[in-house]
Amino acid sequence: MGFKAGDVQMSYEYAPLLPKDDPAYIEQQEFTAQFGNDGNLMVLGVQDRDFFELDNFKNWQNLTKSLQEIDGVSTVFSASESYNLIKNKEKKRFETVQIFNNEIDSQYTLDSLQRVYTNLPFYEGVLHNKETDSYLMAITLEPEILQSEARVELINRIVEAGTEYTNKTDVSIHYSGLPYIRVITAEMIKKELNMFIFMALGITALIIFLFFRSFKVVIYSMLVVIIAVVWALGTQALLGFKITILTGMIPPLIIVIGIPNSVFLLNKYHQEFKQHGNRIKALQRVIRKIGNATFLTNLTTASGFATFVFTSSRILIEFGIIAAINILVVFLLSLLLIPIIFSFVAEPKERHLNHLNNTAVNKIVNKFVHIALNNRTTVYSVTGVVLFLGVIGIFQIKTTGYMLDDIPHDDPLYVDLKFFEKNFDGLMPLEIVVDTKKAKGVLKSSSLMKMDKLETKLAQHPDISKALSLTQAVKFARQSFYNGNEKYYGVPKSNQERNFILSYISKNEESGTELIETFVDSLSQKARMSFRMKDIGTNRMEIINKEIIKEIEEIFPSAKFDTSVTGASVVFFKGTQYLIKNLFVSLFLAVILIASFMAWMFSSKRMVIVSLIPNLIPLIMTAALMGYFGIPIKPSTILVFSIAFGISVDDTIHYLAKYRQELTETNWSIRAAVVLALKETGVSMIYTSIILFFGFGIFGFSEFGGTVALGILVAVTLLIALFSNLILLPSLLLTLEKYITTKSFKEPLLHIYDEDEDIELEELRIKKNTKDA
Repeated sequence: MGFKAGDVQMSYEYAPLLPKDDPAYIEQQEFTAQFGNDGNLMVLGVQDRDFFELDNFKNWQNLTKSLQEIDGVSTVFSASESYNLIKNKEKKRFETVQIFNNEIDSQYTLDSLQRVYTNLPFYEGVLHNKETDSYLMAITLEPEILQSEARVELINRIVEAGTEYTNKTDVSIHYSGLPYIRVITAEMIKKELNMFIFMALGITALIIFLFFRSFKVVIYSMLVVIIAVVWALGTQALLGFKITILTGMIPPLIIVIGIPNSVFLLNKYHQEFKQHGNRIKALQRVIRKIGNATFLTNLTTASGFATFVFTSSRILIEFGIIAAINILVVFLLSLLLIPIIFSFVAEPKERHLNHLNNTAVNKIVNKFVHIALNNRTTVYSVTGVVLFLGVIGIFQIKTTGYMLDDIPHDDPLYVDLKFFEKNFDGLMPLEIVVDTKKAKGVLKSSSLMKMDKLETKLAQHPDISKALSLTQAVKFARQSFYNGNEKYYGVPKSNQERNFILSYISKNEESGTELIETFVDSLSQKARMSFRMKDIGTNRMEIINKEIIKEIEEIFPSAKFDTSVTGASVVFFKGTQYLIKNLFVSLFLAVILIASFMAWMFSSKRMVIVSLIPNLIPLIMTAALMGYFGIPIKPSTILVFSIAFGISVDDTIHYLAKYRQELTETNWSIRAAVVLALKETGVSMIYTSIILFFGFGIFGFSEFGGTVALGILVAVTLLIALFSNLILLPSLLLTLEKYITTKSFKEPLLHIYDEDEDIELEELRIKKNTKDA
């Protein structure tokens, strides 16, 4: 596994949130096949009122040349590469002429060329914003490079070229675009992966040492989880999964979730050894007494992650598979290695057992016992108030998602995106395709006018950019046809005028029909209108999407036209909504699955209901906190519930397993069994909950808001679950004793050993294999 772990790779490609049979996904794939990928564009932007000063402009031209020479860059287009269409009356065609050539030798020449450029409305809002003196450079990157590790070097070389420009001009460059955003976030994930592994090891090691006061316990517990981390990375490489923002969290999660196994096993080992002083008998009892219960706790935790398989999202499916497999792996490693290792090392000394008499922890446990025995009415009253407040908080939860939702607002990635949103109305692609159902249908005057009407309406929206489309190209050509007069920038008014202009375009020998073929299919039956949108969130995007569809239906009736609205912006918001809905389904499945495991373990439906109540309340409270503090429901935060529920139920299983053992030893005295079970398992529950609280708390140091929210919310949920299991669960057992302690609970399907089976101390020793000479 260590050998294979070295083969694990970072993910440098976009993982779609929608399943392949979803209509929105199908439309996006059809668009890509027809017109190409809309996610290969990186943009650079500057705000410079002296942009057309000779030296500054030449530096911009030099930047363009240096970018064009980079391997992986297909095209570079900006104001310095803009072209004009010149009407050639003799040949009756347009000639494409670059406005700014490389022989500009004076400010006077540049000023005259600038007037030509600014007289072309085609570029306004696309390459420049004259109101803010902002200029944009569009860089098309090769798809093959973007899907490989080489794209990191590609982006770095582009940034290096931009830095050189900034050093010469003192003008800051803003970088954005989907390829750039994905590379930067992937590198952030890579950096955090190593940080969280060391932080998880450090915090858990410190807490274990404070509890057990033994370096041996710390070293061997760490050894188990380190091996489990190696297995996790090896498993990921074997299955061909790459490291994403979610799978990058698995190694620290394995450490945090795996350490409680060692805590329960070693705590039981020390308890048993203190009773009779026989190391081997203590280890034997550890496996027999809590082995099955520990297996069930890990199985329920793994189930919480495994339910993500039902989301149909590749990134979540991979996360769920790797996490579920390796949580069971860390259980097996713990159950095998801990007893094996401690059968060889020296017996624990008196100071190593002192933690069992921890005065502070025992006082806390005794306080919980007192509350359960004497203040159950207060417990139920407080629980009722908490639930009431929880329901109110839940109704205040908002559901939304942003492309850079998880990035801090002071991060350059976020700041640069806002620059382009402010000056160029965003970067998220929004594509509208109109199918006229007839060859050359999009070239009709009526079709051109309809498209222009739609583009004009949508461009008036504050969150939508000006369109790039066939109509804009035709309007550009019309202006050129009338000798560059700006007032003629518009669609042809008659079929005769349209025919003249299109004939000039079709006869352009230099570029053929390249001016329009980017926006229409080969039959001129379908036309593409390409917009850019701001990152406005899924809720606002849903409203705008409905408005766009309504506008389209009014202008292009479905009886005569087929239309589709797609692009990364649409796929993102629909994918986010789909994911949230499916994550709620996965949470429901997690509850059902875990309840089934507990029914299998305890063979009592009533006991399952009682055991679920203390673990559902923390989920309600966490949801309420999200409502009160304005934390929205989104893919990163909805993960909290399945993960936290799968982990919090572990304490319940350990407690009920011990409770059932004590029932037989106390002649079915429920009161005595509740108290004894709480006193024995309460310490381990507190230990493990503290480890989990601080273990998940380390994710609060992440640069990703979603990871921060996930870590803090899971930590808070588990802390609430601890008090719920230590106070509410014993109270319910005592109140409902006559209804839940049935014969089936006394004789469950999955037996947890509670007898020593007449084992003689003197017969217990390690057997060594020997061979006759």
